[in-house]
Amino acid sequence: MSADPSFGGASPAPDLDQLFRFGYDRLYAGDFTEAVRGFRMAAAVDPANGEAWAALADACGGAGLTERTAACYRRSVMLDPANWTWRLMLADALRQCGEIAAAHALYGVLAGERSDSAPVRLGLAHCLSALVRHEEALEEFREAVALRPNDRAAVLALAEALGMAGDALAAVELLQPLGRRYEDDAAVHHALGRCWLALREPAKALSALRHARDVAEGDEAAPMERLIAALEAGEGADLSAAYVRALFDRYADRFDQDLVGKLGYAAPDLLRAAVDRVVPAAAGLRILDLGCGTGLAGVTFKPLAAHLAGVDLSPRMVEKARQRELYDELSVGDVVEAMERSPSGWDLLVAADVLVYIGELAPVFVAAACALPPGGHFAATVESLPAESAQEFALGATRRYAHAEAYVRRSAEEAGFAVRLMEPCAPRREKGVPVAGLLFVVERAAR
Repeated sequence: MSADPSFGGASPAPDLDQLFRFGYDRLYAGDFTEAVRGFRMAAAVDPANGEAWAALADACGGAGLTERTAACYRRSVMLDPANWTWRLMLADALRQCGEIAAAHALYGVLAGERSDSAPVRLGLAHCLSALVRHEEALEEFREAVALRPNDRAAVLALAEALGMAGDALAAVELLQPLGRRYEDDAAVHHALGRCWLALREPAKALSALRHARDVAEGDEAAPMERLIAALEAGEGADLSAAYVRALFDRYADRFDQDLVGKLGYAAPDLLRAAVDRVVPAAAGLRILDLGCGTGLAGVTFKPLAAHLAGVDLSPRMVEKARQRELYDELSVGDVVEAMERSPSGWDLLVAADVLVYIGELAPVFVAAACALPPGGHFAATVESLPAESAQEFALGATRRYAHAEAYVRRSAEEAGFAVRLMEPCAPRREKGVPVAGLLFVVERAAR
């Protein structure tokens, strides 16, 4: 491979680590063209590196290269068939390319392995809808929302499916709480307005559509303006069900392309790989899965556990985790309180995509220090603030907190932890773009 000026002029060609750093830096900055270039070079340096192909697929997805995205994920899965996240991303990419039968088959396999994965259920539902199996699709949409009741994409998809099934009232009941949570989300209020139209409630439809128009960006406002004009002209009471259904159809096309199928949840696998690096050959551990949800991290960490426990605020999630028959102990409650109840009771604490719902991390680290003996480890992911941010943590538009790396490091050290590993990661996606995250493994120092 020839030297590249962006990696040091005429000096020797960059090594794989340099290429990965360059690619991820560009990816997180939204410069997908350069990210594609960096990861393509990484794949050329080491064609057998599955991560290089998966990262190249991520970059191609951001650049809108759907067929190349699918091809790269095929390559990564061929290299590592056991990587569940890459197989999910391949299924999503196949659906985006219109290969519905292949995507449906792969989603079916994934659902058999992890029946409580909301992204899998959502992708399966969209495939079933495309295959004109609407009743089955509706059940899958319901399951996705039951698994992630605060997942905007899943709720919008279920509302659309309910509207298509003629149950606009149920769709309204589903969308109204979402509208209160996402006041500045044009898509949510647009969907709510269309549902009110289906219920022949023009005044309520007009209110929702005006709100959607006011918060819309760019060309998003155009279809709302047409509906608003019709309603203001007094035509709302006569809008036919067929017309409303056509609006839903058009929305479904845009929704599939832009919003669905790209929430690649990778936090458990990333954390397990990090723990394996910091504590090689770990086994027989007492592990507490903080914010265990439906047990995805439990699946990943079970092989290391002599005793595996989980805690989550959601009773429904805990029940789903219980059905996996992985955990020796499960409870409903607050993660900080759970750690405080068991001083020095655990060898490893795991928090996969959980601290994004907590702003101030000092109490978390203090409780973790209480729960671990000297030499015990705490592994977690957070979403990261840009390096130039002056804030320690901030609540974003997705209602998830992002934290500054310096703040995370200081909070851990002040609680008595030594930082063993702290590095950038992409724990999930948001609208097809990898979320900038931070992964850490810290060790409880001697008291």
